[in-house]
Amino acid sequence: MVQLGLVGLGKMGFNMRERLRAAGHEVVGYDRNPEVSDAASLADLVAKLTGPRIVWIMVPAGEPTRQTVIELGQLMAEGDLVIDGGNSKFTDDKLNADLLAAKGVGYLDCGVSGGVWGKDNGYGLMVGGAASDVARAMPIFNTLRPEGPREEGFSHAGSVGAGHYAKMIHNGIEYGIMQAYAEGFELLEASKVVEDVPAVIKGWQRGTVVRSWLLDLLVRALDEDPDLDDLEGYVEDSGEGRWTLEEAVNHAVPAPVLSAALFARFSSRQKDSSAMRAVAALRNQFGGHAVKKAGS
Repeated sequence: MVQLGLVGLGKMGFNMRERLRAAGHEVVGYDRNPEVSDAASLADLVAKLTGPRIVWIMVPAGEPTRQTVIELGQLMAEGDLVIDGGNSKFTDDKLNADLLAAKGVGYLDCGVSGGVWGKDNGYGLMVGGAASDVARAMPIFNTLRPEGPREEGFSHAGSVGAGHYAKMIHNGIEYGIMQAYAEGFELLEASKVVEDVPAVIKGWQRGTVVRSWLLDLLVRALDEDPDLDDLEGYVEDSGEGRWTLEEAVNHAVPAPVLSAALFARFSSRQKDSSAMRAVAALRNQFGGHAVKKAGS
C-alpha cells in the first residue's frame, strides 16, 4: 500500500479517493471546499506526506492545473512525483514536466476515463512519462483501473504528453459514437413505423454489433425519460474534441465523423442560426421556396 496526496475532490477526485482508500491506500486529499478536504492548503497536504511523495492533481485543465503545478514545484523536493490526471492539453505536459524537473521532481500525465461510475467500475488509464515513474505509481494505477487484465484498462502510452494525447483522441472518438447514437434515436422517433423507440434501443444491448457502455447509458436515460423531454438539446464540449481536430489538420488525417460530431454540438447551442437564416433566404431567392418569418 502507498501514500498519496490528491488535489481536487470534485466528482472524479472524490470518488478516486474513496476507491483508493477502500483498497487500503493512505490518501490525503486537498480541495478548496473544506467540507471534503483533509488538508488546509497545498502546503499542508505536502507536509502531511512522507517523502518521497506522490501527488495526483485532479483540477480543471489550463490555468488551474498550471498554477497547481507551479505551487507544488515550490513545495515538493527531489525524488517526489506529480501526476496530472485532469484533461490537460498534451502540449502543456512538457512545460509542467520541465518546470518540475528543475527541482528533481518527476511528472506523469494520465488520461482518466470512467466518469462518475469509476468508483465502482474502475477507470481507464492512459499514462505518459518515464517508465521508472510509471513503475513507482503502479500500485495506484492498479487500484484505480478496472478489474481484469491490466492491458485492457491501463496503458503506458509513451513519454510525457502521450497519456493526455491518447485521452484526447479517446474523447474525440467518444464524440462520434455519441452523435451516431443520438442521430439514430432521432430517426427512430421520426419514423411512422417504429412504435416503441426505447424498446428498440434496449434490444440492441446484447448480441448486436453496436452494443457498448455508452448504449447502456442511453438506455438508462430513456428508462428515466422515454422521450428525453426533460432535457434541453444544448451540449457543451470540454476541449478535447477541438484539440483532436487540430491534430487531424496538423497530420492531414481525414476525420469527417469527429468533425461533424463537434460541429453538431456547436449547432445545439444556436437558438437562432444566422447561417440557416441565410440558407432560407437563398432558397427563397432562387426558387421561391416558402420561408418562416421571425416571430411567426
